[in-house]
Amino acid sequence: MFPTISVPASCPDDSEIARQSAEMLLEADAVHFNADEPFKLSSGLPSPTYIDCRKLISYPRIRSRLMDYLAASVLRRTGVDAFDNVAGGETAGIPFAAFVAERLGLPMTYVRKRPKGHGRNARIEGVMGAGDRVLLVEDLTTDGGSKLSFVDAIRETGAACSHTAVIFYYGIFPETLERLENHGVALHHLCTWRDVLDAARAAKKFDADTLKEVESFLAAPRAWQEARSA
Repeated sequence: MFPTISVPASCPDDSEIARQSAEMLLEADAVHFNADEPFKLSSGLPSPTYIDCRKLISYPRIRSRLMDYLAASVLRRTGVDAFDNVAGGETAGIPFAAFVAERLGLPMTYVRKRPKGHGRNARIEGVMGAGDRVLLVEDLTTDGGSKLSFVDAIRETGAACSHTAVIFYYGIFPETLERLENHGVALHHLCTWRDVLDAARAAKKFDADTLKEVESFLAAPRAWQEARSA
């Protein structure tokens, strides 16, 4: 039996989705550029860019459009009966997984970063059965590392997970897709830093010097970081 799906019957092509998604991220003030005082990433490395997708849950019109696009984009590539369960990664992925699960008419679960340490000591919350085909939903991916841990936790239940969907993909570290593919996981995303930079330029959202520095970072992120980590 097919799930009851509540996403638009048609949606724009990938390039138009990327353009609109980037514009909506800027509209929600989720995009931050600062070349003078770079942000520190979770890796400890500097970056002139930072994106806060968590803010999107507070913008109903924007989050609704983005979730429509995310659900429709995944189904366009996988078919309507590809999944039995939608899982969110703790913590940023949880609300977006709930929104996507609602659109696909599927059960929703979430995956902890590590076992609780008490009670059942579980990493999976909700009902996930052996053999379930699970779509992992997150807010973003940088190098894909955190996705592998969540995928492994899902697979340990006997479920299958070969697809992950995110709103935002950095798109500047070439090893990301290879890392996911080697783990048997396909990545679906709406937009990248390149799309956001194009939208920021079109909207004249930041000054020319800042945009130039961001362009320099996107062209050679590791070299940019090494030069400023010395």
